[in-house]
Amino acid sequence: MFLIYFIYIIFGILPSLTWLFYYLRKDLHPESKKMIIKIFIWGALATIPTYLVQKQLIEFLSLVNISTVFISLIYWFLVIALTEEFFKYLVINLKVLKNPEFDEPIDAMIYMTISALGFAAIENIFYVISSAINLPTNNAIFTAAIISFARFLGATFLHTLCSAIIGYFIAMTFTNKKKRFRFTILGIITATCLHGLYNFSIMSIETNWLKILIPITILTILFLIVMSQFKKIRNISKNRIS
Repeated sequence: MFLIYFIYIIFGILPSLTWLFYYLRKDLHPESKKMIIKIFIWGALATIPTYLVQKQLIEFLSLVNISTVFISLIYWFLVIALTEEFFKYLVINLKVLKNPEFDEPIDAMIYMTISALGFAAIENIFYVISSAINLPTNNAIFTAAIISFARFLGATFLHTLCSAIIGYFIAMTFTNKKKRFRFTILGIITATCLHGLYNFSIMSIETNWLKILIPITILTILFLIVMSQFKKIRNISKNRIS
């Protein structure tokens, strides 16, 4: 029994670790392993307050008498997307922004991504265990592998991209902290809208081709934007050093 749960955990963490190695390569001056592990763990722990807040909001939403469409929009955009983006950001606000290791603009994007990957790792473990736990061992391992791969391409990727967007807005205020609050709010709103649209398109749109097309389009556009932002912020960091 212990072994099968260990396998579930490995499959749950694997998508996050894979993306972590990818994003760390974007950093010209790699962060300390201690700091990376610390933010990853805090990102994972952020799932606890997120869950508690979401639970309360869901209970409140169940009492509201409005159309199903509006309930769905509120649920995916505010209850899920906003809370997750906020708590992933809160990790960086509390543990990074005043830390001496936050010493160049690109760090904002890197650390936001690390926080997101810690968060996604716990989500992935939950989804893997809940989907595979009652299946025979062989089927359970196969199911865990499929879910792990699907979340690597989908939810985990989305978490990194949305958080990187917030990190970009923070990075743009590296030398002008007076604008940080306004830019951070704009980043969280942008990430929330994209995150919410992705979730809503998968879970609430009934047209099959749109359920596939919209998420793929969002991920593709987001990826191109984030890679462009990484390049821009990396050049800013180079210029500061030179």
